[in-house]
Amino acid sequence: MRRVRNSKICPIISAKLSSQSREVLPVIVQSNNDSSRLNNLILSMSGSIKNDLPLIGGLSCNLTTEAIYRLAEDPDIEYISFDSKVFALLDISTATIGSNFVNDKGYHGDGITIAVIDTGISPHNDLMKPKERIVGFKDFINNKTTTYDDNGHGTHVAGIIGSNGYSSKGKYTGLAPKANILAVKALDENGSGNTSNIVNAISWVIENKSKYNTKVLNLSLGSPANNPCSKDPLCKAVTKAVNSGIVVVVAAGNSGPLASSILSPGINPDVITVGAVDDKRTIDPKDDTIASFSSRGPTVDGLTKPDLVSPGVNIMSLSNKKADDYVSLSGASMATPFVSGSVALMLEKDKNLSPKEVKRKLLDSCIDMKESKESQGVGMLNLEKLFKDAPSGEKEYGNELNKDSSQFFSNPIIETFLVLLFVMLLLEKK
Repeated sequence: MRRVRNSKICPIISAKLSSQSREVLPVIVQSNNDSSRLNNLILSMSGSIKNDLPLIGGLSCNLTTEAIYRLAEDPDIEYISFDSKVFALLDISTATIGSNFVNDKGYHGDGITIAVIDTGISPHNDLMKPKERIVGFKDFINNKTTTYDDNGHGTHVAGIIGSNGYSSKGKYTGLAPKANILAVKALDENGSGNTSNIVNAISWVIENKSKYNTKVLNLSLGSPANNPCSKDPLCKAVTKAVNSGIVVVVAAGNSGPLASSILSPGINPDVITVGAVDDKRTIDPKDDTIASFSSRGPTVDGLTKPDLVSPGVNIMSLSNKKADDYVSLSGASMATPFVSGSVALMLEKDKNLSPKEVKRKLLDSCIDMKESKESQGVGMLNLEKLFKDAPSGEKEYGNELNKDSSQFFSNPIIETFLVLLFVMLLLEKK
């Protein structure tokens, strides 16, 4: 039995090498050198190249275990990971988190685009009428040009974000009913795909963010976190997205209640990782509990995750079967778009917020469910608290007090002006 200690090889591949397995494996190779040398190196080992992955400085290919062993010895190779399968995370709610409060104040996500990398999106009435809000479509599976969803998962997710309730006469309305949706199909009809597909999809979203005014990326998907975040291809890809100014919202996973079951790229500290709550189909949050399936932290790197939780059990949203139909689904996939939609509302209010500021304000406004940090993060998403009006009349985010307002009213000049204005108004009425 060959002993493999090379730190450049992920645990899954190391196990294959140690067992003397002689098979061809799908892998992602990351390099410290230019892509042309990496390409030539792979080809010299009789490997078949599938996709270039410039976003993370690598490529996806098929290699024999012997070739992988030899390749890892090259000084220019940074890391070799298994090209893991990525899965859509399937397993009343808007009122529970206070979205009605925000919508009543005039925030609906108008002008904000959320990219949904998933199984595609069907042209449901609630996204197409009276105005089409699916502003773009890219298919990494079948290369089609017209938006579709042959699974249903992506359509359901998009509905939680942006359904306007057209077919239900307002009954099933999403968080941001005026937001635009960018549909990116990177998962197949079975709700699965390869890590390399997702990396390329994220790269495409970044490259086209100005074209579609993309501010948020929803990833209701995940893959087992077999690698540290610094080496994980998905983690590296989402970091690039965040650094480009896009807020990335990711599902924690459906592997609970096991500890340390957070999926990639939810293990990344830069993204907003969302766990699922069972709201018991009531508006009152007092009876809410963490869904049993919701993945728990800590991460493989010892990071506390999820960041927060939102409703994810028996969520009614859009169906891909008919243009006016709805369906109920559960899972971390359903919890994630609640947060993505909320972020769209935040950015409609203040378009200058950075991804870091968005995350901080979201977490500051959560309600502590008195559960462990490994299961709830900081707590339950609450939009009413997030958009609560400050005493001065200025809307504030979270529990941050408007320090300038107190200074404003303590200024004697301003105070005198306000008194005079009040007197003038009284005289005018007479």
